Amino acid sequence: MTVFSTLPQAIIFDLDGTLLDTEPLYTRAMQRVLKPFGHTYTLALKKKSVGGDSHRSAQLAIDEFGLPHTSDELLTEKESYLRDLFPDAGEIKGAGAFIFRAAANGIRLGLATSSHRHLCELKLQNRSWIHLLDTIVCGDDDELTAGKPAPDIFLLCAARMGVAQKDVVVFEDSRNGIEAAKAAGMTVVAVMNPYASATDRRLADYTIEDYSGLLE
Repeated sequence: MTVFSTLPQAIIFDLDGTLLDTEPLYTRAMQRVLKPFGHTYTLALKKKSVGGDSHRSAQLAIDEFGLPHTSDELLTEKESYLRDLFPDAGEIKGAGAFIFRAAANGIRLGLATSSHRHLCELKLQNRSWIHLLDTIVCGDDDELTAGKPAPDIFLLCAARMGVAQKDVVVFEDSRNGIEAAKAAGMTVVAVMNPYASATDRRLADYTIEDYSGLLE
């Protein structure tokens, strides 16, 4: 783990785009929602939406295209497509092996995702490393009052893990997530992806292309 001078007490991971390569699946599902209306889900709109609260992301699309949906209706329709896609989503290169390596080094592991619980469980159901996660906080958690970029989800995850913010390293891929983790007072490792620019990652303490370099 060459980005660390000393091993952290805890690591909190985002899920979509950080551990699992699900972001293209969200794009495909949203495009299927938009197709009957003759619209295209653009990369520019995707960049505004990634990593944030799901209802906020849905409302951005509704406002952009003048869709006749509520945010709940759009999310329900999109979810009908995602259910078939999520179980076979690929992992970010080296992610699973890194989780096993971190756990073997005694590092506590948590997950803080904007996904709602039922979708999170669908994504994780076939993962060999799910049992290594001490705590999972989802976007619809009853104790969560604000989504990313607010720091709440990371603070809640750390509190449930029993670790101080300063002792946590967060792996994130989106601007919203990076801003949330930094606002929580945590060290941030940004995982590169096509939806976030160098400017989006400017607050991160470290940047990696994937996890393979941390396994050497």
